[in-house]
Amino acid sequence: MNARGTFRHALLAGILFSAAPGLAAEPSVSTTAIEARINHLERELAELKALVKSSAATSEKPVTSTPLTVSSASGAKVQLYGFARLDGAYDSGKINPGNTAMWVRPENLNNNDGEWNMTAGATRIGINLSGPDTKDIKLSGNIEMDFFGGGTENNQNPRLRHGWLKAYWPASDFSILAGQTWDVNSSLIPFVDDPALMWSGGNIGSRHPQFRLTKGFSAGEKGHVELTAAAARTIGEANTLADTWNTDPGKDAAIPAIQGRIAWSGPVLVADQPATVALSGHYAEEEWDTDKTGTHQTLDSWSCSVELSMPVSRKLTLAGEYFTGTNLDDYFGGIGQGVNTATVREIRSCGGWGAVRYTPSPSVTINMGGGIDDPRDSDLAAGGRKVNGTIFANIINKITPDLILGIQLSEWRTGYLNSGTAEALRAQSSLTYKF
Repeated sequence: MNARGTFRHALLAGILFSAAPGLAAEPSVSTTAIEARINHLERELAELKALVKSSAATSEKPVTSTPLTVSSASGAKVQLYGFARLDGAYDSGKINPGNTAMWVRPENLNNNDGEWNMTAGATRIGINLSGPDTKDIKLSGNIEMDFFGGGTENNQNPRLRHGWLKAYWPASDFSILAGQTWDVNSSLIPFVDDPALMWSGGNIGSRHPQFRLTKGFSAGEKGHVELTAAAARTIGEANTLADTWNTDPGKDAAIPAIQGRIAWSGPVLVADQPATVALSGHYAEEEWDTDKTGTHQTLDSWSCSVELSMPVSRKLTLAGEYFTGTNLDDYFGGIGQGVNTATVREIRSCGGWGAVRYTPSPSVTINMGGGIDDPRDSDLAAGGRKVNGTIFANIINKITPDLILGIQLSEWRTGYLNSGTAEALRAQSSLTYKF
């Protein structure tokens, strides 16, 4: 018996069963009449199915997917998100490290030798956690990774980007965060399409394990002030001055880095798009052992940054940062140079970035800007990178809300102590599928 026949007989049996009292009272109702009723119902069902399909095909509002959300045994909501992404770039000279851009290699190692890079390492997967909340506390968390953790180009290793939990008390606008996430200091992100985010080219700040406290205050009718302090992990260069154990001088210092930020946010030029002005910084120490008997030098690491994000109109935003500090390689400052190991002294550096974002339509964003990182020449070892700058322009096009094309052009110039300046142009593109 086919499926249609099975359905018809089951429906017939159900109708007979439900109609049994009536049939007993009305023996004149025939099986033929019941069959006719079934045929009528089936025709109506087919018409309804056709109508639904037609409505879905002609609807002006497309059906959009919602994030996959499930509940855990504890009652917490778990939301999966991420994207698959491919980056490709042509460089007119050798740009370090290649898949991303940070500085140009010395001219004697470059020789205007072009390169082509392609990677899927920026592909990202994450989980947002929320709840269960109490009357006073809201719980949240995040676990996120990409694939820039090493390995080979077609067998890349996962890398933890974020892994944190947060408890928030809404009544007092106070929160505690514990785990790994973005640093408190220099928290703005440039408007670039390169996953390296202009590190070593004017932007500092990274991600570190930390314990963070944040307190918010109202400032006027629509303004908000936020104070943040954190104790974070310090990660230093491998120290081989005393032995071959590659001791981490950040860990050897036996104290955490202290990060802090004060920020004001509120409407200035655009009523529903707040501007933000912030002052931030950090202080840390590194203990550099110079022999096997425990003789050491304690070197400082510190930064001070000014941050600005200013919507000029609903479609135009200006943003930028300025920084100054010492021993900033752990925060991608000093063009990746923190300590001159020949003299065991800190390398001082300053710089910053500025950018403008224009959004002509909800699906298109145009960005341009530049940055510079300028270590102090007298602090550098022979052949050190003494200045690094870049300018960029890009366009980000949402082909659909979930399919995004990025195209970026940038120029990089890196000066070397007593070795001239190396230059390279970079043309790159990205294709991203969000989920």
